Order: sequence, then structure tokens, then C-alpha cells
Amino acid sequence: MRIISGKYRRRKLLANPGQTTRPIIDRVKVALFDRLSDVLPEACIADVFAGTGSFGLEALSRGGRFVVFLEQDHRAWELLKKNVAALGAEDETMCWRTNALRSSFKPKGVDAWSPYDIIFFDPPYRFMENAGADSLPYKALSRLARDDVSAEEALLVIRTASRTEFEVPPAWTLQEQIRPSSMALHFYRKSAPPRSTAD
Repeated sequence: MRIISGKYRRRKLLANPGQTTRPIIDRVKVALFDRLSDVLPEACIADVFAGTGSFGLEALSRGGRFVVFLEQDHRAWELLKKNVAALGAEDETMCWRTNALRSSFKPKGVDAWSPYDIIFFDPPYRFMENAGADSLPYKALSRLARDDVSAEEALLVIRTASRTEFEVPPAWTLQEQIRPSSMALHFYRKSAPPRSTAD
């Protein structure tokens, strides 16, 4: 696994063996980040279910300002910290070991790093299968839509298995879907709340 472009171009990243994380292949990463090129510079980023940091570190390499990584698995979190250290990116990142499905998404001590402009949401595929309004992923996405967590018109990228059906809160509007290989990438934009019709 490696970084494709930017200031850390070609730097290799440690990956977690087994099924705990699913490293993204180069051609899919290119397809994803080509779509984000206009919004990455100086963006505040959340990498939710970060694994060993492939999404967030690529975004940082391409001009992101700060990245908050959220990962619960101990082995993945340890490798994430090693990847950050190998790049010398400690001052621009926070590796937060937390349960992303129940997180506030507001780590203490880094208030200037949010609200987030870009959010990567990459849970284990099974979490998103038929996830409805009463599911933990839906509730997590609702918290991510709060104004103190995500910026106006923030961009949300969800990765799932191809053809997975799930619901998202109305605060997120689907912009695009691509289905490379056996996965799907869903691009959402945070929507403004409807205006009141009251006088």
C-alpha cells in the first residue's frame, strides 16, 4: 500500500493483514482523489474507520490541512501511528482510538481542526448492509451532520460493498456513485436545512 500523489508521493504505508481493514487499490484511490482535487487544499478532514490511514494520509499528501483519524482496532491503530510517524506528520494529524459508531467526532484539544470539510466513512462492509434509520451507522452519520462537526456543504465519502442498500440522514444529499471492482464509493454533500415558511 502506498501514497499515490502529493508531498508524500510513493511513500509506502503499513497495512493490517487479515480482514480487519481493507486497503484500497491504487486505481480506485486515483478515481476517488481525482474527484476531490478541487476541495482538498487546506481542508480539515475526518477519516472515520481509518484502518492504517490510507484515505487520510493520501488526502494530507494532496494538500489537506489536518486529519483526525478514528479507529478502534488496536493493531490497526498502532500501525496507523507508525505510518504517521514515518511521514513526519504528527503535527497535522490526530490518531484517536475510539468507537466510531458511538463517537462524538469532536476530540478534545483540537477544536481548530473542525468542523470537517471532508469526511471519509469506511466501516466494515457488514455494518452498512440494509442500515436503516434505527441503525448505529445512520445515527453516526446524523452526528457527523451537526454544524459543529461538519462544515457547510461538507463532502462525505462512504465506501461499501457493491450494490449495498442503506439509508443516510436527509442532511446528506447524494452527488455521485462509482462502483470500481467489488466496492462502491458514494459521494454526498451536506445540504442546507429547508427554509422556514413562517412569516
